[in-house]
Amino acid sequence: MASVGRGDTKPGRSGSPVAEPRSLLIPASVWYGVLLVVPLAIMVAYAFARKEGFSTFIFGFNLENWQRVWDPIYRRVFTNTFVLALMGTVGCLLIGYPLAYWLATRVRKHKTVIMLLVIVPFWTSLLVRTYAWVLILSGEGPVSRFLEGAGLISSPLGILYTRNAVLVGLIYDYLPLMVFPLYVSLDRLDRRLLEASRDLGAGRWRTFRGVTLPLTMPGIITGSLLVFIPMMGEYVVPSILGGARSFTVGSLVAFQFLTSINWAFGAAISMTLILLMLVIIFLYLKAIGRQVETNVGAAL
Repeated sequence: MASVGRGDTKPGRSGSPVAEPRSLLIPASVWYGVLLVVPLAIMVAYAFARKEGFSTFIFGFNLENWQRVWDPIYRRVFTNTFVLALMGTVGCLLIGYPLAYWLATRVRKHKTVIMLLVIVPFWTSLLVRTYAWVLILSGEGPVSRFLEGAGLISSPLGILYTRNAVLVGLIYDYLPLMVFPLYVSLDRLDRRLLEASRDLGAGRWRTFRGVTLPLTMPGIITGSLLVFIPMMGEYVVPSILGGARSFTVGSLVAFQFLTSINWAFGAAISMTLILLMLVIIFLYLKAIGRQVETNVGAAL
């Protein structure tokens, strides 16, 4: 009997040939090729180009843009963006972990409704949500009036157009992306391990530190990655809540493309950011691999 190869077609019940599953990759491959690979190739080409005049670019192998990225001024922008994204990630983790823990271990009824409330902000435009924070954090906003009425501050709140305002907006916008992976990790946690730890005399804090936290580390790393990477390239929130005082990598790229019309340098900055993110993803995958090996070894 002749065997059917992986690239051949198999007859269906009606006698017509049925394509192999490999052909199902064609739409996705075309989609990613047109909307990801081609634009990325254009960005790489511009990153090595040289600007002449106002809007003329000479394509070739020019490293001037890449050398300019390491200028102290732009390194400071990268450093400030990294610190802001790191603080936002830590803030999302400190708020999201207790919320996810409460949802996974304490809530029995109305869990779906509460999860829906966590998702609701994603149904509103990011631009609308960010401008809402402008009204909330302004000196005439409800927060400032409440604090003045309670006697906690003597003058209108001055948090708007500062790094703290940007931090509040980032944590609010990206908190659900942290909660979901944490909730999945905590919900799938084997409760028998927690009971065994307590039976052996460990208290709640020691059980959390020695059992719960290590077993949910993949969720922590995944959530942190989902939050940290988009924060590094965030443009809307720093521009609206931070104003001119908060100049991030996203703002720098937008300035080069839209104002300075220096697409070559803007592309070099963008590619530098992509390369940094690839390094972070590589470290993430290695950390996940080590975590899996540790868990398997402990199970064996």
